[in-house]
Amino acid sequence: MLATKQLWYGIALGALGVIMFSSKAVMVKLAYNYGVDSISILLLRMLFSFPFYALIIFINRNNNAAVNLRSTDYAWLVFFGIVGYYLASYFDFVGLFYIKASLERIILFLYPTIVLLLNRFFLKEPITKIQGLAIGLTYLGIVIAFSDEVAISGSNTYLGGFFIMLSAITYASYLVGSGWLIPKFGVIKFTAYAMLVSCCCVFLHYLIISETNIFSFVWEVYFLGFLIAIFATVIPSFLVSTSIKMISSSNFSIVAGLGPISTIVLASVFLNESLTLAQLFGALVVIIGIVIVALKK
Repeated sequence: MLATKQLWYGIALGALGVIMFSSKAVMVKLAYNYGVDSISILLLRMLFSFPFYALIIFINRNNNAAVNLRSTDYAWLVFFGIVGYYLASYFDFVGLFYIKASLERIILFLYPTIVLLLNRFFLKEPITKIQGLAIGLTYLGIVIAFSDEVAISGSNTYLGGFFIMLSAITYASYLVGSGWLIPKFGVIKFTAYAMLVSCCCVFLHYLIISETNIFSFVWEVYFLGFLIAIFATVIPSFLVSTSIKMISSSNFSIVAGLGPISTIVLASVFLNESLTLAQLFGALVVIIGIVIVALKK
């Protein structure tokens, strides 16, 4: 009975985390309506997130991992913090400037199959026939949804899709490369450290590149930045970590199938976005492919 309750509790936490993560794309699109650029809204997200992750590190400063940490471990943590959270987030925010929030989530949802491909090419892990079928299905779904959107919205969709694909690839690279670091640092400390690295990268990016005055926006932009930081970054990051710990990453991959669906619903309600039957079918094909991958694991 306890195991069953834990399973459903873990599923509920995971589902809530996925839905909250999915709301990020919708809030970013809403912020773009007020003339904010990609790096500025990303900066606001990190500015509001930074104190929470710093506090988490301070609270857990005496919770040492079972293994001795070396300087190379911290170097790799910095590297994956840059790749997995800074680059992935930046590419995502830029891509959202050009494409709909619902299409963004469909493309991003390719990352589990990208993980399989990276493991195959860099770690020499074999891909089974079932996994190969799943990979084929996911990319077929993307082609169906993406092609239909290009016909509707124009060639800028290609540019947006390119950046979102870069986001999926960089995030998948983070998942592949950082798996061996998480047991050393622990889920909470690793996530907090990586997010702080990402925050610092965004701060430097803004200082070097941006010519926008961060204090020049209307209050709605700061409010949306705060909501993105708290409800689409900090809280769901730990909900998802807890869910994975309780039900395993494979089971969570199935729960994550809620991601594209929840974004489609939220985008329809708050952005008045509508998907054609071809795009909905493409989203369904992608989700089926991811579920096959998860069940195979």
